[in-house]
Amino acid sequence: MRSARLAVLLDVGCVLVFVIIGRASHTQGETLGGIASTAWPFLAGLAAGWIVSRAWRRPFALRPPGVIVWLLTVALAFLGLFLLGWRLLAGRLARR
Repeated sequence: MRSARLAVLLDVGCVLVFVIIGRASHTQGETLGGIASTAWPFLAGLAAGWIVSRAWRRPFALRPPGVIVWLLTVALAFLGLFLLGWRLLAGRLARR
């Protein structure tokens, strides 16, 4: 369990560094509120990735837990739902 806690802290730290660098490169400033508002979707995806992959079982494994955590952190589930979802819906409506 101790290694899982360390892995979570490292993952959260990486997400926060990513957000801070991204905000700085887009000249959005680095207020705590701004960082939090940008970070929350990534952190939610990170949490989902941990749950879906059960990463606590093998927190330092590259695959499959690491890859799953990464893919969900970059919000592929959200984007997939929206970018593919409307196409699926359109296809079903067209068949009617």
